[in-house]
Amino acid sequence: MAVWLIRAGSQGQHEQKFLNENRVYVTWDGLNQNLAKMTERSQLIEALGNNDPDAKPKKLMNHASQVWPFAHGIQVGDRVILPSKVQPVIYVGKINSDYHYDPAGEDPFFHWRSVEWQPEPVPRSHFSQDLLYSFGAFMTICRIKRNNAEERINAMEANGWKVETQKQIIKQTNQTSEVEDANDEEAESDLEELGHNQIIKLIEAKFKGHRLTRLVTAILTAQGYTCWQSPEGADGGADILAGDGPMGFGNQRICVEVKSGDGLVDRPTVDKLMGAMTKFNAPQGLFVAWGGFKSNVQKELASSFFRVRLWTQHDLLEQLFLNYEKLDDEIKADLPLKRIWTVSTVD
Repeated sequence: MAVWLIRAGSQGQHEQKFLNENRVYVTWDGLNQNLAKMTERSQLIEALGNNDPDAKPKKLMNHASQVWPFAHGIQVGDRVILPSKVQPVIYVGKINSDYHYDPAGEDPFFHWRSVEWQPEPVPRSHFSQDLLYSFGAFMTICRIKRNNAEERINAMEANGWKVETQKQIIKQTNQTSEVEDANDEEAESDLEELGHNQIIKLIEAKFKGHRLTRLVTAILTAQGYTCWQSPEGADGGADILAGDGPMGFGNQRICVEVKSGDGLVDRPTVDKLMGAMTKFNAPQGLFVAWGGFKSNVQKELASSFFRVRLWTQHDLLEQLFLNYEKLDDEIKADLPLKRIWTVSTVD
């Protein structure tokens, strides 16, 4: 079966819609024409040009190369890869319907296919770096073929979506023919996502287990908090206690729990932090889950917005970048980063 990368908007803004409705959509604004009735790709290019008269031919051809397969290339039974923008996970599903066009749909949701999603997403860390590079293609819809991706992802499913071993990678990659490799389409990579992937791998190597607590402590210290960090082992319900003001005796007192594993944290685990907040007389709590949270957690904890904050991998990276210059030299030595500027591709 073919493997298709389909993004839920440039910032993942449609992610929950895709998942809740068990569908994938073409998210091009204003493209309210039946793609199934177009027999030539030039008709699609013309339609895209009518929606964006200032677009250059190269841009229109690029967009057409992504939209066209949604109606004319994807088959029932093909696999869908949806990299999450808000959690460190990959949603995996299988197409189980033909192309549908709904002229009365809300813009841009005119074009859709139904999907059967896997019950649980797969942690990004379970995929090898070369597959993550492919998932980082700077395209909204494209087929993933390089490095024998289709066979390797099939093998991962058969193995319960466990981490690929080096032996499995070599075995599957050796089966790739040169002809197939030469026919793969080149897709420009999202350099920001590739950079984040490298930083994530470095953090996972340098800050395993309880050492991730050390990184969180350093970030909170850089934000101006005085912190106590529990020693490795049983923490009594809190990995970090943080307070503002002189010596940490201010009004803001935070009880922090850090989970470094790649599994999704559930609601009962977060509730334990709320119990620890009472124990330590801390009115605020912070739960840092490197592997992310189950989908219901953030929704159910909306009523505790003024008491508890949830940091995913994405949030931790954001705070790391904001406070990097203030981190201590030891942390910087373990995590050497450099800010770079590059041209932003706007399509």
